[in-house]
Amino acid sequence: MLKTTLIASAVLSLCAPAFAATAPVTVRGVVSGTYFTAPVIANSPTSSAVSGTVASLYQSAKVCVDANDNGVCDAGETSVLTKADGSFLLATRTPGALIAEISTSSLNNGKVVTQRMVLRAPADQVSAALINPLVPAKIAISPLTTEIARMMDDDRISFESAKNNLATRLNVSADALLSDTTGASVDVLKESVLLSSRFGFAAKMVDRRDVSPAALAADPNATGPVITMKEAQLAVMNLEGIPRYDHVFLIVLENKATSSIKNSIYAPRINAYLNAGNQFTSYYSTGNPSEPNRLAIASGDDFGITDDSAFNCYPSGATANAIEDLPLPPGVSACTNATNHNIKNKANLFNALSSKGMNWRVYSESKNPGADWRKDGTADTTIVAQDYLYTASEPVGAIGTPGLQVRLASALYAAKHNGSVFFQNVRSSPEFLANNRTMGGGQWDEAFKAIAPAGWNADQFGDDLASGDVGQLNILEPDQCDDMHGVTLVGTMPGSSTTKAASDCSGNPLIYRGDKYTDYLIKKIQASPLWNNPQKRVAIVMMFDEGTATSGFNSCCGWNTSGSPLALGPLVKNADGSVSNEVITNYKQGNKGHGTSTFGVLNNQPAAPKGVVDSDAYSHISLVRTLQDMFQLADPVDDWSYMNRSKYSQKFIAANILNLPEYAGSADAHFDAVRPMNHSYVIPAGYIQKNGYPTIKQVGPDADQRNGWALK
Repeated sequence: MLKTTLIASAVLSLCAPAFAATAPVTVRGVVSGTYFTAPVIANSPTSSAVSGTVASLYQSAKVCVDANDNGVCDAGETSVLTKADGSFLLATRTPGALIAEISTSSLNNGKVVTQRMVLRAPADQVSAALINPLVPAKIAISPLTTEIARMMDDDRISFESAKNNLATRLNVSADALLSDTTGASVDVLKESVLLSSRFGFAAKMVDRRDVSPAALAADPNATGPVITMKEAQLAVMNLEGIPRYDHVFLIVLENKATSSIKNSIYAPRINAYLNAGNQFTSYYSTGNPSEPNRLAIASGDDFGITDDSAFNCYPSGATANAIEDLPLPPGVSACTNATNHNIKNKANLFNALSSKGMNWRVYSESKNPGADWRKDGTADTTIVAQDYLYTASEPVGAIGTPGLQVRLASALYAAKHNGSVFFQNVRSSPEFLANNRTMGGGQWDEAFKAIAPAGWNADQFGDDLASGDVGQLNILEPDQCDDMHGVTLVGTMPGSSTTKAASDCSGNPLIYRGDKYTDYLIKKIQASPLWNNPQKRVAIVMMFDEGTATSGFNSCCGWNTSGSPLALGPLVKNADGSVSNEVITNYKQGNKGHGTSTFGVLNNQPAAPKGVVDSDAYSHISLVRTLQDMFQLADPVDDWSYMNRSKYSQKFIAANILNLPEYAGSADAHFDAVRPMNHSYVIPAGYIQKNGYPTIKQVGPDADQRNGWALK
């Protein structure tokens, strides 16, 4: 009887759970990630270089069981350091969630780590690996497993759900996320780079003792308690209230004030999308004409430009502004201008994204096949397309001439609308040609095929949507008929030399044409695998580069206000910490605005707020700040980290008012300052908006104070 009892007892002990607190468990694993080499950003093409990403292993990372689930290896928690190959062996009686503290004493692929970071493996990942008590559990701790843990916290979902959701987002198997990164796909490695940046920033927030977001939500002036690591890893995905998106598509249209589009019978599709999505109803341009606005959308400043001159125009004798990406395009000659149009050494969204391991794209319609992106499109009488025909049931009526062969006009592709063209250090990058791509759906697409060089693709945008190879930021530039700008568009009937105007590149038909093309682009995006992946966070923005000023200055949010002396140039921080104005010729002429225009946002998240109307004032400069938050390109605690005029928050202006004479006589500190488009400002009842010459009475708080960019 005693013998039988002993045998039964032995069997029961072998069947006990491997993770029981009394049974020692050995956990074997690896801490892995990515090693990212940032691109070399330079004015000279010979000095520029692209980025690089490889899988990596972390040496001397501290691994421990996070017994109290606080995201820190506490003094009483058993820990080990990883070896040169990133491996670790940890014995514990209390298996649970693992964390890896990567410090500045750690090595990443043999290179010294410059930013502390904490990586996590959820408890469920560990317990799932504890299959056989006689074999050490094998665990990979990486940015991907950390994201799974973060998603569990953020969405309050199970380990399995978080793992599967992330796998769906990255189009990989769930098991691939739990392995070390050495065999990972390109998409997984890219995501690992972006997550590493976010989680490194989270550690920075903890180390500098930022205040807990929960405390700040209750009291914006709170001084404590200090943010925890888990809170920080949530907060870095929602900087300044702007959530992280995977892909954003900006459809940039032309020269229409809010009153020309809102409720217009000629823009029924745009209005339907505005009503279905979210609207920002006090959105201001920052300049006039198009080019300064395109620069502001790309960088948060127009650098004093107030015309549409080419990229190679600069003051006579100003050799510092000389073009470095020679030769010039065929047909483009030297150009002098009182204001420099070849912008050097200035931050912009294109380079900022590349420096973080992200992609950008500018997609342009109706570009001459094989032509230089730096040059306007050229007219060609041999490239023709049929005139567009409209029926009596449409708002424009029965217009269009059957059989009219419409000629390809000059400047349908307008270089002035392509913000990437005006930054020397963008044009000099090897990515410039690769990231400027064609966009189809245009009137002359079929005609282009007949004369295009081998390999020409009139719709790289369509192919990229199908494959998923788009940028984090994608700027969509319709041609100058489809964007509502308008050009002289004529054609001839077969056998006749008499020209006749096309039906729809001016007047109200121009708006209707642009409305239809916008609808085409939105439907194309919404039919893509990206949009229909429920775990991808994708947004479409419908916007105009400028409106129509009613009188005098007409802008907001980082602009050059009227009624006082203007700065010589943007503020810069010197090496000794002092602040001064950079001197830019004619800088004080820029950033004055040209009225309000339509701005709407659609996203693919079913739980996201819909029907939000945000009437707070924003501008192109606000958009640039918003995108920097969205893609983690700046630090909200440090306004200096934001590019150009997007750093001009209300707090920043107050701290630097002696160097910002354009704000010395500000009548409305909130209106004149930059803020992200997060709808956090509650407009006071009876508030009077003081905007240069006009005075506009607001209606008080919005009915719905939700964030138009929110995902849930």
